[in-house]
Amino acid sequence: MPADDLDIPALVLASRSPRRVDLLAQVGITPARVVPADVDEGPLGRETPAQHALRLAEAKARGAIVLLDGDTGVSGTLVLGADTVVACGRRILPKADDEAQARACLSLMSGRRHRVLGGICVITPDGRAHRRLVATAVAFKRLEAPEIERYLASDEWRGKAGAYAIQGRAAAFVARVNGSYSNVVGLPLFETVALLRGLGLRT
Repeated sequence: MPADDLDIPALVLASRSPRRVDLLAQVGITPARVVPADVDEGPLGRETPAQHALRLAEAKARGAIVLLDGDTGVSGTLVLGADTVVACGRRILPKADDEAQARACLSLMSGRRHRVLGGICVITPDGRAHRRLVATAVAFKRLEAPEIERYLASDEWRGKAGAYAIQGRAAAFVARVNGSYSNVVGLPLFETVALLRGLGLRT
């Protein structure tokens, strides 16, 4: 390894989402490790959607650091955590895990605009957290009941924030996107790459 490469940090991704791995690969970034951290994703009292997204992004990154302690396999790591929150006003929509919950989310967003808030946090080797928040506005067309039922039957919604995946069948629901598309998929690439490069990651 060239001497000047010794100070180039490696990247650890604190996520269990294959979408985030794929998104990073799209821009030529391959994490040295992928270390999911179990975090309680329930919102705190009076927590806004933006605060929620940033808190969970940092909690995931710090949780990965705990799991990596003494077993990083790399030196000088940057640890990236991310979270995606779908919100209607101040209401945080869940990562749906049953049809009733998913149906309620889709019905609420039908014919309305909602926000997708992407929180990203990079922990540097000195323990400092560098956080960014990216907001994307998404407008849904008015959904007919049969459309919702067909989408529920696809099972694509399961575990997704707001009960939909814009990169899948739900693309047919989206009338407009104002802001970062990749943020809605799961990771705001422009802001993430800019932050990582600013912290020394070679991409």
